[in-house]
Amino acid sequence: MKTEKIIIANLKCGGCETTIKKGLLKIEGMTSVKIDNENDTVIAIHDDNIAREKITNKLHSLGYPEATEENGLLLQLKSYASCMIGKINNL
Repeated sequence: MKTEKIIIANLKCGGCETTIKKGLLKIEGMTSVKIDNENDTVIAIHDDNIAREKITNKLHSLGYPEATEENGLLLQLKSYASCMIGKINNL
């Protein structure tokens, strides 16, 4: 097993957490996903065969890029949409 700690941008609330968890757990070999809202951190526990890039690409596609990436308007809008979907899924 391998653990990745990734600091991301655009993390706002429990809705974001739900979307991120659901998205990352769809990756084959992903065992666990924990979100630390206060520190904008995702902790992913997975099989050794999953590359970090696969995880960061999935986060990026959901609107949550690594904190070191450029965070343009499109990514911010994607994160708001993901957040709303996550909130609806929490109902």
